[in-house]
Amino acid sequence: MSDWVPTTCMRCAVGCGHMHQGADEGYGIDAARGDAAHPVSQGLACARGLRESKDPDGDWLTRPMVRSGGELRQTQWDVALARAVEGLQAVHQQDPDSVAVLGSGQQTNEAAYALGKVARGGFGTRNYDANTTLCMASAVTAYYQAFGSDAPPCTYTDISDADRHVVWGANPAVAHPVMFRWIQQSTSEDGVEIIVVDPVRSETAENSEHHVAPDPGKDLALARAVLARIVETGRVDREFVDEATEGFQDLLATLPDADDAAAEAGVEMADVDLLADAMDQQALIYWGMGINQHVQGTETSRALIDLTLATGNLRPGGGPFSLTGQANSMGTRICSSKGSWPGQRAFEDPDHRRTVADHWDIPVDRLPDDTGPGPVGMLEDEPDAVWAVATNPVAGMPEADSVRETLEDAFVVVQDAFHTETTEIADVVLPAATWGESEGTTTNMERTISRVRPATDVPSGVKPDLDIIATIGSRLFPDLFDGETAPEPAAIFDEFAALTEGTVADCSGITYERLDDIHAVRWPAPDEESSGGYRYYDEGSWSFPTASGRARFSTGRQGSLPEPTDDDYPLTLTTAREADGYNTGVRSRGGEAGTLVARIHPETVEEHSGLVTDGQLTVETRRGSATVAIDRDEGVPRGMVWLPIHHPATNRLTLSDRDPQSDEPNFKQCAARLVAAEAELPPATAD
Repeated sequence: MSDWVPTTCMRCAVGCGHMHQGADEGYGIDAARGDAAHPVSQGLACARGLRESKDPDGDWLTRPMVRSGGELRQTQWDVALARAVEGLQAVHQQDPDSVAVLGSGQQTNEAAYALGKVARGGFGTRNYDANTTLCMASAVTAYYQAFGSDAPPCTYTDISDADRHVVWGANPAVAHPVMFRWIQQSTSEDGVEIIVVDPVRSETAENSEHHVAPDPGKDLALARAVLARIVETGRVDREFVDEATEGFQDLLATLPDADDAAAEAGVEMADVDLLADAMDQQALIYWGMGINQHVQGTETSRALIDLTLATGNLRPGGGPFSLTGQANSMGTRICSSKGSWPGQRAFEDPDHRRTVADHWDIPVDRLPDDTGPGPVGMLEDEPDAVWAVATNPVAGMPEADSVRETLEDAFVVVQDAFHTETTEIADVVLPAATWGESEGTTTNMERTISRVRPATDVPSGVKPDLDIIATIGSRLFPDLFDGETAPEPAAIFDEFAALTEGTVADCSGITYERLDDIHAVRWPAPDEESSGGYRYYDEGSWSFPTASGRARFSTGRQGSLPEPTDDDYPLTLTTAREADGYNTGVRSRGGEAGTLVARIHPETVEEHSGLVTDGQLTVETRRGSATVAIDRDEGVPRGMVWLPIHHPATNRLTLSDRDPQSDEPNFKQCAARLVAAEAELPPATAD
């Protein structure tokens, strides 16, 4: 039998260690289990991560394809690569910013770094980003503004030390099952409780002691009500605020009355007191897409950080902990050059720009002056060429019909392991290896880097992401990879790590040899003996990479929703993740999307009973409509329609309004109505 190969699960961002066993004949993974030697998960692994490693239900790509006569036709690699290079080069010669490059949190650190090098240092385009901006950009922006650096200060170690787990706008019971198991285990200690803040009674809320349900999109009002209550009852940690922060008086000057803010949030004062009391304890605040995917996502993320600052909860056992979705979203944040240069070097800083240009041996004026408009904005600019790597914008972007129209008018290269809605309209399709087949590293949500290793070969028609990126990059810009078309991942990692030396995200002390020896290392790791712990805190004192050396409070106040309900569209449409729905579900839903199921409160269904036919209705917004099967669910508030965000029909309905600070779209609330079903639903495909 094949040997067991230690690797890291790439299903979500917890970063569990896996052991994979390759097939004795042919290709694929025969068996998968948790790795007891991996320091992150110590043998734990969720069933979905194991299943999607061993037996993904996607529609595999096995041969390159090019569009000819309006049809995608299989071809050889040299033909497909030549067509991709020709099309990208023609557009680049006209205008570098007419080339858009879209990466993913599914790439390894090495592939993400290489793609950013090609996009920024080769094309020199400002229109480069990753699908991680659709999920985490608001939290990222908030961390930079509050602390001067991105990423949570806390680690998984803090979970067992916390007395209160406040899960706000996140559903880790579904999205991060192993992590939620740790949270639940901590409640075996007397007095430790979980409080869930979510308009919907989620699976996490079902398994928690308390559930607070604000009105959709009103989380900022609730966070301000809690802080106002803490202030008026004299529970601010003045010693910490005076020693380690700035801007508190400015915040106090803008803070609303607690009762008024509670009413705006749609909650009782008892709920506000519950959350204020929680902050008296060692409290971790976890948040996810329910906070980030909002036009005030950055301000709301900062308001949650403000709660930890005001109560002195920025220390081991407490703090702000944004929950990253995709497996290597954190890696794109430190490697990929999308929002900062590698190592969180400030994009606009001329010294950092010069350092990057020298490291890549390119003219500094080739690098773009700003980070660009974000993934939604770059497609709204109607680029002439788009290169999408491990992402499915036709299904994953808001106002997806407009996205499809834009891509249909562009030259599109798609690099992916599976057929997607985006490969259907591509001009060139390049089959890429997926996890279990690829070599590299990944970075989990608590900043820990670990190895990804292949346990199986791949068919001749499939290549690793890194090789595809380096080949296209080398053909377009021969000096960028020294002519290498199949660079060693270890060499690319070393190049990246060297560029981070001396930065706040220093990875220069991490090597493949070190990871082979001890499995995983958390950054910052400036030397081969160090590994990051709780950030900004050292034996009772704090320091931050801000101009003043202090953490910064914010002054955001609840604003209006971009598309409130009205007489024509009286319902609120919200979106969220299903258990099997990461990354538009292409790895788990087979070749067909199956039936779109809407969770709706029974009373809301009854109010529209005259429109229901065979258990079906049509959900309609100002952008489009989708016929749904009805799931009567009392956990969904009256007047709300809940749809799974990763079903390809859902984002035909959603809104492209964005947070002006982070460019993250407002996926979570828009106005909708229910009408009679447009057509009979297609049969569901087994998941």
